[in-house]
Amino acid sequence: MKFFIYALIAIALGLIIFNATLLDFENLTEGNSLVALIGIVASLCAVCILLIFRLAKNIEEKTRNH
Repeated sequence: MKFFIYALIAIALGLIIFNATLLDFENLTEGNSLVALIGIVASLCAVCILLIFRLAKNIEEKTRNH
């Protein structure tokens, strides 16, 4: 499960990098730039959720051992 979460985090980071290359800083709210901006925000949310899930799993493992 740990490797699956890390793989999903890597995919989300790759999507952030890809979408960052599509940004047009002169017109952030138009066309493909807006779609890329939404993709970046969604990928950042996914990374945060996965990190919280991983932290919860670590806490669960530690409390189960005691």
